[in-house]
Amino acid sequence: MSGAVTTYGLLFIAILAETFATSSLNASQQFTRPVPTLCSIFGYVVSFYTFSHVLKSMPVGIGYAIWCALGIVLISAVGVFYFKQHLDLPAYIGLGLIIAGVVVINVCSGSVRH
Repeated sequence: MSGAVTTYGLLFIAILAETFATSSLNASQQFTRPVPTLCSIFGYVVSFYTFSHVLKSMPVGIGYAIWCALGIVLISAVGVFYFKQHLDLPAYIGLGLIIAGVVVINVCSGSVRH
């Protein structure tokens, strides 16, 4: 398996774990519900652990930018579809710009190459 595939695979796992943890954090109701609280802790541990391995082969600024950006987009989607939160047009435009930023980083930046 290629190093880039492994790096991006671990980054994707870190992003999914962080999204799960943040969703659980919301469901924990300020740590008053034990199961969502434990799920949140578990998700953040998995996320930070896998992200630490990503940083072996990807610059921290690039990795963190991708992790944060895709995490924002995914947690916004969870908020809309699972927690029934509503976003307005400027919020969707902003999310689109975040996605565009990640694409620019990955397609145009020489900093991403391993």
